Amino acid sequence: MGLMDSALTMPGTCVAADCVLSLDSVGSTNTYAADLVRSGELYGDARRGGEIAVVCADAQTAGRGRLDHRWTSRPGESFTVSFVVNVPVSIVRDASIGGWLQMIAGLAVLEAIRGACPHRSAEPQLKWPNDIVVGGRKLGGILAEMVPIPDCGERVAIVFGVGLNLNVPVDRLPTENSISLQMLASDLPDPTALRDELAARIVRDLRLRLTDFEADPQREAKRCLEAMNVVCWTLGKPCEAHFTDGSALQGRAIALNPDASLTIRDRFGALHRVTTADVGVLQNR
Repeated sequence: MGLMDSALTMPGTCVAADCVLSLDSVGSTNTYAADLVRSGELYGDARRGGEIAVVCADAQTAGRGRLDHRWTSRPGESFTVSFVVNVPVSIVRDASIGGWLQMIAGLAVLEAIRGACPHRSAEPQLKWPNDIVVGGRKLGGILAEMVPIPDCGERVAIVFGVGLNLNVPVDRLPTENSISLQMLASDLPDPTALRDELAARIVRDLRLRLTDFEADPQREAKRCLEAMNVVCWTLGKPCEAHFTDGSALQGRAIALNPDASLTIRDRFGALHRVTTADVGVLQNR
């Protein structure tokens, strides 16, 4: 693992973000970023919001997804970038609005893809709660982790780890149900330049959305709900939710709720509000 010159590898992101760390290889960008927060190297004096730090890597050898799913990457093939923000503890602890923070990151990623890939052949969407999909095929995912800031009781850091398939050969895609960005557009820049453009766009969008959310969480939660109702691929489809205790629930996703949870109606007609789970859409049903 070695630090690279961020001004050369991520020039646009260096302009958009407050701090950019570029690595040739790392186990996990999320773990690396979280350790920097815990040590006080990032947000050592966090008393106000708005700052965004970025950690990127050409290769990731021990990346993590939600529910401890593993994710690795090779140079030039994937977008492996973590975005570190800090928000008021009061928002994170408020169950009525805190769930929207991860959705905000997802919406920012969608906007970045749209902006960087204007001639795409299909539209990216979000599979609740954290996957980026195109036509039901997985393009990437987002892992959000909360990290306490030393000696700062008012604010907490959140590390949004974003992984996207940028230029992965078809025979190296993680699953048959995966897709890579180069399969959607033929006029993309080289992967390094594309990574920089996407990251810079995500930083700018995240900064705007989080600033608005902190200023008026209730208003912005309603706006997030409206936006998610448009881009959530899960809604209306048969699905299966897998929970951390090993249990599962099958049904149909019928609604997103004001607190960012998902309502699933099982085959008996009972309604279940799901707040944390890996929810897969059941194909051909």
